[in-house]
Amino acid sequence: MFILIEHINSIIDSHCHIVFSNFDDDRDEVAQRWRSQGVKALLHACVEPSEIPAIKAIADQFHELRYSVGVHPLDAHHWTPDTLSILKNAALDDSRVVAIGELGLDLFKAENLSEQRSILIPQLNLAYELNLPVIVHCRDAAKEMLEVFTNLASDSCCPKGVMHCWSGNVKQMRNFLDLGFYISFSGNVTFKNAYDIHECAKEVPSNRFLVETDSPFLSPAPHRGKRNEPSFVRYVAEKISELRGETFSEIAQRTSQNARELFGLP
Repeated sequence: MFILIEHINSIIDSHCHIVFSNFDDDRDEVAQRWRSQGVKALLHACVEPSEIPAIKAIADQFHELRYSVGVHPLDAHHWTPDTLSILKNAALDDSRVVAIGELGLDLFKAENLSEQRSILIPQLNLAYELNLPVIVHCRDAAKEMLEVFTNLASDSCCPKGVMHCWSGNVKQMRNFLDLGFYISFSGNVTFKNAYDIHECAKEVPSNRFLVETDSPFLSPAPHRGKRNEPSFVRYVAEKISELRGETFSEIAQRTSQNARELFGLP
């Protein structure tokens, strides 16, 4: 049970999906809990264009929320000839759109690399055109994702962004850091056997990492197996503070500053 205390440290959940239907019955209560735990801002990620009106309505309801627009690699089937213009217009129409995504590559749950790349490149180009950061989903596709970013960087048109819900190893992390990306840690950093992620959390530069929940997925210990929610971002920060030998306050302050610098969050 959470208890509200006056001196609680503020923190930012840099990636969540509270538009999903499993929040429909208690979204207000979920907001009360994140506020009680000092979550001062949230970034709501979008996985496909039909979500945008509902996410916008949630942003109208909760003033601390900003959001992205984009198409997830596992939602490539939602891409149509007018999708890119829909994303661009949505980004230009609302200043609360602070990123393009969630985009990327996923070769864990799908093998349609060519189709995923065909919707990835236009979104990356849009982000660069609009000077917005990207939220990158990359699962079992680090090599392929690095190739895409390296090619864009060689043409001086690679957008900035974050590797969301990091699950790679230190070598892969360093490659993305070298390209200018931030690394975001989710509930999986609290898992006992997540050795590679633990090492990444120890070694990532203090000015280049964020914390997130990816709600409703990947609920951290001790809530593993239950629906995740933004208030649980504190468990992620607590685990990282343990791994790095730093105070919770230091982790909360640094990751919040990093999120503000990358996304312009309140």
